[in-house]
Amino acid sequence: MEKVYTGKTKDVFALENGNYLLKFKDDCTGKDGVFDPGENSVGLTIEGVGDVNLRMSIYFFEKINAAGIKTHFVGADLGNTTMEVLPAKVFGHGLEVICRNKAVGSFIRRYGEYIAEGSDLPSYVEMTFKNDEKGDPLVTKDALSVLGVMTEEQYDAIKEMTQKITKIVADDLQEKGLVLYDIKFEFGYDKDGSVMLIDEIASGNMRVYKDGEYIDPMTLSKLFFA
Repeated sequence: MEKVYTGKTKDVFALENGNYLLKFKDDCTGKDGVFDPGENSVGLTIEGVGDVNLRMSIYFFEKINAAGIKTHFVGADLGNTTMEVLPAKVFGHGLEVICRNKAVGSFIRRYGEYIAEGSDLPSYVEMTFKNDEKGDPLVTKDALSVLGVMTEEQYDAIKEMTQKITKIVADDLQEKGLVLYDIKFEFGYDKDGSVMLIDEIASGNMRVYKDGEYIDPMTLSKLFFA
């Protein structure tokens, strides 16, 4: 296998069959030794994090694929903490898609004068460019089209897929007494331009509450597989 990318929490290898292999690591983003999924640099290593992130990703990717929503997931090897995925191009230099069921975090920081924290939102979708220096700026549908990052049709497909996937995750968490406030995804596209869900679906990518209290990602992983 040829390593083609070294990431903060995953390494990427090219496979002979044209697919790619993601190797999940125990490195976590954070600062001063404290785990923080919002940070942009590796801050610590927690044994077993790669394993639980892969397990949760497998669980949801299989559900999403079964629902007829296209993803890059092919299969996984828990023994080696790896996941085989289809090749996909990212939009621009990287794009994050956030779906919000409740008004918290950066949404409140931006719009707090118009809405109370914790208010319900109708699976509100927003997109940001992955750019640490610029603070991951928000970008609109029109801007994405004008800049040539994606077509309007791709935007509409991503929005629809995001809302469907978010409902799958939220409904599953609700069965466990957990409430999904928001979740972050990444999407790519194949050689034909068809949109697919990529990367991972792990506790560090979602904000979840239980009985009104925020559940940190490590605790969430334990509760999820309890």
